[in-house]
Amino acid sequence: MTESSLRGQALRTLLAAFEAPVVPDWVRRLADEGLGGVVLFGANIVDERQVTDLISTLRAGRPELLVALDEEGGDVTRLGYTSGSRYPGNAALGAVDDEDLTRQVYAALGGELAALGITLDLAPTVDVNSAPDNPVIGTRSFGTDPARVAAHTVAAVRGLADAGVAACAKHFPGHGATRVDSHESVPVVDAPLSVLRERDLPPFAAAIGAGAPAIMTAHLRVPELTGDLPATFSPAALRDLLRGELGFGGAIVTDALEMGGAAGDAGMGVAAVRSLAAGADLLCLGAKITEELVEATVGEIVAAVRDGRLPADRLADAARRTDVLAAATRAGDPRSPAVGTDDIGLAAARRALRVYGALPRAVRPLIVELDTPPTIAVGEVPWGLLPYLEATGAAADLVRLRPLNGDHIDVDALARRAAGGPLILVSRDTHRHARIRSAIEAITAAYPQVVVVEMGWPAWRPEHAVGYLTTYGAGPANARAAAEALLA
Repeated sequence: MTESSLRGQALRTLLAAFEAPVVPDWVRRLADEGLGGVVLFGANIVDERQVTDLISTLRAGRPELLVALDEEGGDVTRLGYTSGSRYPGNAALGAVDDEDLTRQVYAALGGELAALGITLDLAPTVDVNSAPDNPVIGTRSFGTDPARVAAHTVAAVRGLADAGVAACAKHFPGHGATRVDSHESVPVVDAPLSVLRERDLPPFAAAIGAGAPAIMTAHLRVPELTGDLPATFSPAALRDLLRGELGFGGAIVTDALEMGGAAGDAGMGVAAVRSLAAGADLLCLGAKITEELVEATVGEIVAAVRDGRLPADRLADAARRTDVLAAATRAGDPRSPAVGTDDIGLAAARRALRVYGALPRAVRPLIVELDTPPTIAVGEVPWGLLPYLEATGAAADLVRLRPLNGDHIDVDALARRAAGGPLILVSRDTHRHARIRSAIEAITAAYPQVVVVEMGWPAWRPEHAVGYLTTYGAGPANARAAAEALLA
């Protein structure tokens, strides 16, 4: 095979990225040359018209180019990176437990993607959140019950398909039992295969049964399955389990290879070769990608075929599967975004809200948000009640404190400011932050009218709060649903 033919096949296995709202010349050139696709991140998105123009530029020479992004709804959003998603995420949908609603929400979300020309959604997250202190899944999961997660996986995959968008279920073979973020290092799920088959694999089997055309790998080790390798580099996980036992015939997509759990010290090119050799087809390189890095990765893949590290037929098979995915998801003409999507997102968030105890009323309550850092997957997306309350001018005093960054919490001062009325404390994933928990416990012990709003995974509840709300997500729809309950 000629060098140019190998280069073309190598290019077709790559999902590249760039950090700008306009298409760089090098990306346009590689797209025309045969690049498999482009994945968009928050830095690429300003508004609908800009995204439509960007995608039209990308596809000017090759209409079949895959354009993908992580649009999970809820806390992980790219389209709503500056404002938050208009849809609640998986945890809220799982709490409602209405599969028809989940399908409708994903169809509405997919309609927005399709309107912009996006053909591949790197969603849904189908991990079973079996470890409450999981640092990377949490509200991205439909829940803790494999059967419920599987049922909503089917609904999500079909909802995206209803809109003409391909789903990519993630993160195989299951990230929900991890206690380490694979963006930073390699988590280990030290469980026997029997546990994986019962707990983690049913949602992936359900996604395959629902016709999901793509499944994303996880950069984690399951020693009994993958030995010393992350699943992304494991033939036992990808070829034997996913292809063989589960019968998946679509495209295997890697999570970002720039992550600490993948490339590590070996480098992007070596990671690309290892994942292709293990059975992956489409390699998501990550967000911080340059022309030089893409070219070096292509060169490493070609060299690996030449020196025998990567069989030529494996590269050809990967390129073919990516071609099939691209052909099945070829975008039509951009359309106007679907109407009424705010309504369905808010309706879902209202149904997900859970209220426990009393909600004392006041003409102007004091609301204190205890800010917590986002996960790498979420990024710096606005969250909580404050953006909604500030935008609507609601009658409430608004304070945001950052205890994890050194902000002192003066309980007496807050009590004086509340002036005998209710004090509303807002946090997310409180169970993961001992300092936030201690602050809430101190306030609820000292002040009689505290209501706590949990906008993350509700794994911890303070003992002395008179009221407790769980939203199962921190986006605008969740915030409005909570504000309605608190301020009505």
